[in-house]
Amino acid sequence: MPRRSRLAIAATCALAASLTAAALTDVGGDVVEQVTALGESPAMPISNRPAITLAFGGDVHFAGRLDGVPEQSDSTLGPISDVLRSADLAMVNLESAITDRDRTTRKELEDQDNRYWFKTGPEALDVIDRSGVDVVSMANNHGADYGLAGLRDSLQVAEEAPVGVVGIGRDDRDAYAPFRTSIDGTDISILAGDASPRESASEIWSARAGSGPGIASARNEHAAMLATAVRQAQAVDDLVVVYLHWGDEGDACSTEPQHDLAELLTEAGADIIVGSHAHTPLGAGTNGAAYVSYGLGNFYWYHGRESETGVLKLTVQGNQVVGDEWVPARFRPTGGGPRPLRGDAAEEAVDQWEELRDCTDLDAGPGPVEQAPVSPVEQAADLPDFVSSVRRIDESVRASMTSHDEGVCPVSLADLRHVQVSYVGFDGALHRGELVLAAEVADDVVSVFSTLYEQRFPIERMRLVDEYGGDDDRSMAANNTSGYNCRLVAGTDRYSNHAYGRAVDLNPVQNPYVVGGDVRPPAAEDFVDVAREPGAEPRPGVITADGIVRSEFDRIGWAWGGLFTEPDYQHFARD
Repeated sequence: MPRRSRLAIAATCALAASLTAAALTDVGGDVVEQVTALGESPAMPISNRPAITLAFGGDVHFAGRLDGVPEQSDSTLGPISDVLRSADLAMVNLESAITDRDRTTRKELEDQDNRYWFKTGPEALDVIDRSGVDVVSMANNHGADYGLAGLRDSLQVAEEAPVGVVGIGRDDRDAYAPFRTSIDGTDISILAGDASPRESASEIWSARAGSGPGIASARNEHAAMLATAVRQAQAVDDLVVVYLHWGDEGDACSTEPQHDLAELLTEAGADIIVGSHAHTPLGAGTNGAAYVSYGLGNFYWYHGRESETGVLKLTVQGNQVVGDEWVPARFRPTGGGPRPLRGDAAEEAVDQWEELRDCTDLDAGPGPVEQAPVSPVEQAADLPDFVSSVRRIDESVRASMTSHDEGVCPVSLADLRHVQVSYVGFDGALHRGELVLAAEVADDVVSVFSTLYEQRFPIERMRLVDEYGGDDDRSMAANNTSGYNCRLVAGTDRYSNHAYGRAVDLNPVQNPYVVGGDVRPPAAEDFVDVAREPGAEPRPGVITADGIVRSEFDRIGWAWGGLFTEPDYQHFARD
C-alpha cells in the first residue's frame, strides 16, 4: 500500500461518545451531558476495512555529538527512516524538551548522580518529519526538563509542527487528548502517557485540573485519567493506540506495574499499547484483545552502548492486529541512527526479540504478513467524522476560567456549557476546539460548526478566551475563535452578549472589527477591503454576506456584526 503524501492529521477531542448521539442524565432526569459524533457511518464493516501498517520506534533525542543534527537541512534519523516511510503511519518518542532556554527544572527525587536534562530546537521535528514519522510522544521524563517556560516553548512549536505531538498540553484536557487521523476508512486515536519513575515533585509532570501546562501522566492515580481518555477515544474511533514511557531502565523483562497498566488500558478499550524507556527492547505480543509491546529500546541516541533496536511494524485491519514484525537494527558504538540488519544477523536478532516474550505475560503475536489483505472497496482518504460534546462546566474547565467572577458576571457557571467541536484548520487538517456558551444556545452552535466542518471552512484556532487572560484584544490578535467572555461592550458600562455566552467571534484576523477608523486586530488590516458582498469570490476563512458561515448563523437566528454601522465581521450573536 503506498504511503499517503500527507495524512489528514491533528489532535482532536477525547470525547465520551458513541457513533450516534448519546445523552447522560442525572437522577432527576436533567440532561447533564450530551456528546455527539456526526457524519455518515462507514459503508463497510470495520472487519472488512483495507489493511494498514503502523510502525513504532523508541526513544529519540539530539544530545551530545548529535546536538547539531537538527540544523542540517537534509538530516534524517538515518537508514532506518526507510522502514518508517514504508508504513501508513509511524511514531516515535522524543526524549527532550523543545526549547532554547538554559534554566532546568528541579529533579530532586532522582539520584543526584543520575540526573539528566535534554533539550533540542524546533528543527528536531523537521528531522523527524523527513524520516517518515507522523506522530511524536513527549510524555516522558524529559519532556519538561526545562520547566514551565520550556514546556510552553514545546507547545508553541508543536502547534506549528509538521508532525502530530501528543502527551503534553496547555492543560489536562489538552495533555490527555488524542491525535486523530483517518487512513483508508479507519479512524484512529493515538494517546500518550508517562509511567516512568517520577524525578521531580513539580506539578508540571502530572497534568490535572487547574494545574496549567503539563505532561500526561500514567502513574499511580493518574493512570485512571489516561484510561478515561482511552475509553472516550474508543467510543469515537475504530482503532485506539497508546504510547507509554514505562519499565525499568536496563531491564529487558517487563514489570508488574507494566502488566497492571496494560491490563487497565486494555479494559478501557486500547487496541495497541507500545512504549519505551528501558533503553533496550522488551517482549511483545497479545494481551487478550490488545497488542502490547513493553519496550522498543533507544532509536536515535547519542551513544550505542545498548546496541540492539528496531522498528515494530503492525498490520492492522479494522481494530485487529493481523500481523506483527520486528525489523531489527543495530547502533554503532558512537550512536546516531541505527542500521537495519540483513541476512543471518537479522534472523538471529528477530529470534532474540521473540525470546524476550518469555519474561512477559503475553502470547505470541500473529507474525509477519506477506501481503496484507486488501478490500476490493476503495475509499477516498478523508478526515474523521465531526465530533462534538456539550457538557456542564466541570472542575477542570472551571479552574481554567480565571476571568470569570461568579459574584460579578451576569450569568452563573451553572447556566454555561463547555463545548468541544472538530474543525478544519488552514492546514487542511482536523483540529479540536473548545468554547464556553450559554446552555440554551450550545446545541444550535454545535450544529453550525458541524456544517462548517462538512464544508471544510477553515478556522485558525478555537480556545477559551481565558488562555489570553480574558483580554479580547489578545484573543483577536491570536486569530482565536471564541465564545463566552465576561466583559463589557467597549466604551460602555453594558455587558456584551459574550458575557451571557450568546456570541461567537470567528477568525478575527480574516474578519476584523472596524471601529472609529481602527482595525481590530491590527493584523487584520489586509482584510478590511476584502469583498464580502453577495456573490463575492470566497477566500479561506473570510465570512461573506451569502457564505456558509452567515447562512448557518442565520438559520439558528443569530445576527451578523458585518451589518453593523461599524462592521464587526467576526461577530455573531443572539439577543
